[in-house]
Amino acid sequence: MEEKKTDLLSTFNFRHATKEFDPVKKISDENFQFILEAGRLSPSSGGNEPWRFVIAQSEELRRELAPLVYGAMRSLPTSSHFVILLARKGLTYEAPYLIQHQTQVKGVPVEVYESMKQAYVQFYKDLHLDTERALLDWSSKQTYLAMANMMTAAAHIGIDSCPIEGFDMDAVNALLDKKGLLGDDEFGLSVMTAFGYRSRMPARSKTRRPMEDLVQFV
Repeated sequence: MEEKKTDLLSTFNFRHATKEFDPVKKISDENFQFILEAGRLSPSSGGNEPWRFVIAQSEELRRELAPLVYGAMRSLPTSSHFVILLARKGLTYEAPYLIQHQTQVKGVPVEVYESMKQAYVQFYKDLHLDTERALLDWSSKQTYLAMANMMTAAAHIGIDSCPIEGFDMDAVNALLDKKGLLGDDEFGLSVMTAFGYRSRMPARSKTRRPMEDLVQFV
């Protein structure tokens, strides 16, 4: 037990926001599949998996992304793998995707799903999920869970990463739509993550506020 705890904390201490990667060193297919599997197995509200992972590997797509992603000026051209996390839009109770996912993927009988309508209505009301923007934000929150697990999985096997929020949302969405990567207006951009191997060691050790500043037992 103690060994497992020490091992996991070592993983968290190893991880840091790598701004520039070794452009020569590439992640193996096997290791990247491991990272993707960590994302696939991540938790989501209702188990709805409202995400899609677009792996931007082509030189053409990276070149077109470059002027739109100012938060990845160094990581986009040097990373081994660059992941764009999309969030699914419009996940209302009646959404075809949600019905299909709950009844076919999760195996909930149709009549049971239909009986849950009032609970869904109350849930959406309590969380103020009453606009397209609110629904997209809800889905986007779930993608951050998947991203965090992917970064931790990567760090666990000695692979670096950097989460990226510095981008022109509208311009990137327009580019992805032009490329046919958003489906039939099914998805919207949420966040990005670069993966690879650090080109240099961090300038300083990890810094965090003390536990007593962050935790309150009541």
